[in-house]
Amino acid sequence: MEKFTVVSSVAAPLKIINVDTDMIIPKQYLKTIKRTGLGKGLFSEQRYKDDGSENPDFVLNRPAYRHAQILVAGDNFGCGSSREHAPWALADFGIRCVISTSFGDIFYNNSFKNGLLPIRVTHEQLDKLFDDAERGANATLTIDLEKQEIRGPDGGVINFEIDPFRKHCLLNGLDDIGLTMQKKSSIDTFEAREKVARPWL
Repeated sequence: MEKFTVVSSVAAPLKIINVDTDMIIPKQYLKTIKRTGLGKGLFSEQRYKDDGSENPDFVLNRPAYRHAQILVAGDNFGCGSSREHAPWALADFGIRCVISTSFGDIFYNNSFKNGLLPIRVTHEQLDKLFDDAERGANATLTIDLEKQEIRGPDGGVINFEIDPFRKHCLLNGLDDIGLTMQKKSSIDTFEAREKVARPWL
């Protein structure tokens, strides 16, 4: 998993509340178990017209936000069904951080396991971040995970809370497999001992 330390980017404003996982990645894209290639399906019902052409009005199709790594979104982002494809699609598109006042619980947990940082802020702070994001290329946000800071283009700072263990995992690029592999020597020792003690297994 890619480490998350500091990310500086324009932030795409998505002023929609209750963005569910089906909006993030529609069901027709759930046939794969690969984490790559899903970026093309991210918000596909909003990003594309019926003929397959881009919808120029959707925020991620606007020139200023095509390479945004930060998404500022309305309340209750990631609600709905528990599809891990949602954080996969966001990450594959290039989004590293989603900022909102609240998240669907399962999406929130899945995000950390896939290198995506969800940050909770107050409504007042979100309004300020929306103002910054709407300035497009003229305003860059910086997310500093070690310091737990969102730094705005005008020098303002918003501090955010994060569970220390999840912070450690993101800073070090550790998903569940990575955490297990930290114990590889102990696992190898145990398996070697078991082969001698129980050769029939």
